[in-house]
Formats: sequence, C-alpha cells, structure tokens
Amino acid sequence: IPENKTRLNEKIVLYPMNYPMKVKCSKNQSPDNCYVAYFITACVLDFERATALVVLTSLAVVAKAYDLVKTYHGDNITKCFIPAQRSISYGHFKCKRPEQLISFGGVCMFILVIFIFSAHRTEVAWKSVFWGLGLQFCIGLFVIRTEPGLTAFQWLGEHVQIFLNYTKDGSSFVFGPLVLDIFAFQALPIVIFFSSVMSVLYFLGIMQWLIIKIAWVMQITIGTSPTETLSVAGNIFVGQTEAPLLIRPYLMDMTKSEVHAVMVGGFATIAGSVMGAFISFGIDASSLISASVMAAPCALAISKLSYPETEESKFTSEQNIKVACGDEQNILEAASSGASTSICLVANIVVNLIAFLAILAFINASLGWLGGLVGFPSITFEIICSYVLMPVAFMMGIPFEESFIVAELIGTKLFLNEFLAYKKLSELKSNRVNGLDEIIGDERQWISVRSEIICTYALCGFANFSSLGMVIGGLSSICPSRRADISSLVLRALFTGTCVSLINACIAGLTTVKEGLGAGYNMFLYRSFSKSNQILCCSTVNNGTISFEGSWSTVTNATLYFTNCCDLFDYTDCN
Repeated sequence: IPENKTRLNEKIVLYPMNYPMKVKCSKNQSPDNCYVAYFITACVLDFERATALVVLTSLAVVAKAYDLVKTYHGDNITKCFIPAQRSISYGHFKCKRPEQLISFGGVCMFILVIFIFSAHRTEVAWKSVFWGLGLQFCIGLFVIRTEPGLTAFQWLGEHVQIFLNYTKDGSSFVFGPLVLDIFAFQALPIVIFFSSVMSVLYFLGIMQWLIIKIAWVMQITIGTSPTETLSVAGNIFVGQTEAPLLIRPYLMDMTKSEVHAVMVGGFATIAGSVMGAFISFGIDASSLISASVMAAPCALAISKLSYPETEESKFTSEQNIKVACGDEQNILEAASSGASTSICLVANIVVNLIAFLAILAFINASLGWLGGLVGFPSITFEIICSYVLMPVAFMMGIPFEESFIVAELIGTKLFLNEFLAYKKLSELKSNRVNGLDEIIGDERQWISVRSEIICTYALCGFANFSSLGMVIGGLSSICPSRRADISSLVLRALFTGTCVSLINACIAGLTTVKEGLGAGYNMFLYRSFSKSNQILCCSTVNNGTISFEGSWSTVTNATLYFTNCCDLFDYTDCN
C-alpha cells in the first residue's frame, strides 16, 4: 500500500496480522485506489475467504480488456474470423475408449440426419456449421477435460447453489414447514427468486452487456447475423419466449432462416430460472450451466444446416442493432416486476406437471390393459420409449446395459417435458449416492456417473411437444405479421433443437472419460492422490471390495467412486 503524502491526507495504519486492518481514504482519494487498497487488504487477511472477490475482480479486468481489444482491434479480428475467408483446422483428439468413439459416431449420425432433412441442402454453408461445432467442442473440452475449466465451472455451480439457497428464507416464511415436504414449495419459489434477480440485472444493463459480448464472439466466428446471434446468446440466460424480446423491433424484417434459428435457440437451451429448479432436484449445476452455454453455438450451426440462408439479410452490422431494455423506473420496481412476471411461468410449470403426470398415468394404464389382452400387461410408455430411442442413447456413448433407462428419460423429455425427465434422473442419482444396489429384481436402480453427465446434457433444452404452443403464441404475440412463418417452421425447429441437445450429449460423451466415472471424479482423484496412495488404493481391492485407512475411511460411498481405480490410472504394477 503506497504511502504517498501528496495524495493521502491520512496515514495508513498497518496492524499485526491478528488484528483487523483498517484503511482510510480521504475525500479526494481516487475510488480505484480505494478499491485496490480494499482488495489487497482482503487478500492479505484471508486469501481463501477472498476467493470470490478475486474472481469478480479478474472478470472485471478481463471484461475491460475485452472492450479495449474490440474497440481498437475489433475490425481486424472480425476479418480474421470470417468463415468464408478461413479454412477449418481440425484439432487432434486422443481417444482411448470405445465409448468416446461411439459418441463421435453419434455426432456424425445426427449431422447426417439433419442434412438429409435439410430444407435447402445445396445452400448449406459448411464452414459456418463447422465453426459452430468447433466452438461447442472447445467449450466442452475446456469444461470437462481441463482442470482449470472443471474447477471454474464447479466453483460456479457451487456458488449458484449457495445463491439459490437464499430462496429458503422467503419460502419458509410464507409456507413454513411445508417447504421440507412438498415439491411445489421447494422448487417453484426458486423460479420466482431467479426471475426477480434477472429482472434487476436487466434493469442495471448487466445482462444486455453480457449477452452482447457473447453474441459478438459467435457472430465473428460462425458468421451469422447480429439479430439471430443476439437472440440465441440470450437463450443461455432467459427462456424461449423472453430472449426474442431482445430483437423485437427486427423480427418483422428477419429472413425465414433467421426466424428458424431464433426458435432453435429457444428449444435447445433452458432458462436460468428453470435451471435453478433443476439444481434444486440435485442435478449437477456445473453440467447444466456448461450444457446451456455449449448449446448456443451448436444451435446456430445446426439451424443453418437444417434451414440454410437463401435470402439477403437486412442486418449485416451490429452497429444498427439496439438491445431492448425494460420499462421499470428503479431497482425495486424491476425486482417486483420480475417476481410478478414469474407467476405465469410458475403456473405453467404447475399445470403442465399435473396434466402430464395424469396423462402419463392414464397412458400407462391404457397400455397395460391393451397389453394384458395379448399377454403383456407390464407394457408402459417408458418401455416403448426405451426400445424406440435406445439406439439414440447408445450412440451418445451410453453403455448398452444403461441405454434403455436413458432412452426412457429422453422419451419423457421429448413427449412430455424436461421437468419429469430431470426429476427421474435426480431419483437415479439419489439411489446411486445412497448406495442402493444397482439392480433390484429386473429393474436398474441407478446409472454410472458418466451416463448421468451425458444424460444431463441430453435433457437440457425446451425441445418437447408441450412447448410448441408456447413458442407459436409467444413469437406471434411479439410479431403478429410472422405468425404464418412461425407456424410453418416450428416443427422443424423442434426437431433441430432436439438434435442439438443430443449432439451436446455426444460432445459430453466424447470428452468425458472412463465408464462409471465422470471427468469431475477423475480430476478429483488426480489432485487428491499421490502415486503411492493410488497404488495403495488399488492394492486393497479384494473381490471387488475396497477398504480405506485414515481420513479416507470416512468418505461417503467411497466404493462407488474408487472401484476399478487401477484401470483409471493405468498402472500395470498395482496387482
């Protein structure tokens, strides 16, 4: 801390480390210098406690650097990344497991299917498609296969969970002990809280600023127009009917390909408020966040493969695009407006859950009655989905014996909604964590961690038939003159958005290693064990049972995570 008497009217007093440190700034002291002093003080006293402050400060520095680079070198960067002027460079990816090769085959299969059903196959801009898929793959590689990316997203997921837990203060005051027992009082208040927070962030301009930054990166690489890119980038944070509000004045003049891309972006991602509800189920927060981020560039790429651009877009420069803002006058009004707006979303979730659970029970009862007449009384909707969609699950990299139950979840998400699918996935995860037997009778009780990760990516999206009415109604109310185009493109967009989620899952399967162990646990093992401890762990395996000594003896369900650890580390001298 500099002691410059020409700039400071008061001395800075340094106390011993066991006493609090006080820093006083005079009235003419620069706010930046005051913050630097505060930042250094926090880090010196307890760096671990100040981790969040360090992260936020680093993000602010990166954001400022981003603005400076874009201002002074943005044009040069844009020229370098124009897809028509650049060739695609294919990175080398080392694949040691057959499951990863199957996942790669799944990516190729879904791309081929989309190409076959493309509206204009001869007009496909392949370089834009590959740029989008390349961005998606790089994000997945960073998040899943690198320790910094894994640590960053795990940290983000943990703090999102901590942030969402503040909902309990409000919901417990209103509902009392019912919060602990009733699903609606646990998950739905999170939607209200998150919607209110998002409204405040929009009022402050933080969300618009962040969305514009993300959109610019995708635009200069993939080569899509500013309007469609801005809407798809907004879908990372908000829902399929809220994101198009960012480009509301321009929907009337957008091409059919751009409108299709807007709808695909809505189907392929989930809103932040709904994501909070899924996290409350017990779904891994970091996987959900990364899945929604990865889906954005993939949605743009695959939408241009499904419905290529054949018209001349009127929006070629972001200089003419103005991001819409809310009408609130202050933060309190924004918070109240966000909470009030979420009433429709919460009501929609409740009525859909009630309706579709009832419909599912009726369908299963009807199928059981019809099947009983021919000797198959146990047939259900889930069983039909498991056999029809099993090849899809298998091509994502799911082991054959687990592909049937994952296919059930995909069918539930596609034909009913993602809420039911994630609820069933959370039950499977709970069974695994609680140490339940893998198979009881003929029914599988849980799936491996790797399959859970892949399934989390596959279910991340609003692409289901119950969302069709929401998309048509939402976009048509924003731009009534495009109702005919929206209605004619919505089924294609639903199919494309579903494929985007499945490609996302294939990328997760391609970058996640070791059947039964996710990348997160691999990194945890590598960081936590020395080579001697790893060999000791492997040498204590007797007939499939692992014993631990010292602090490791208290690890919850350790046998689930450390089974076959010799195979994990490829030690030939473990035995």
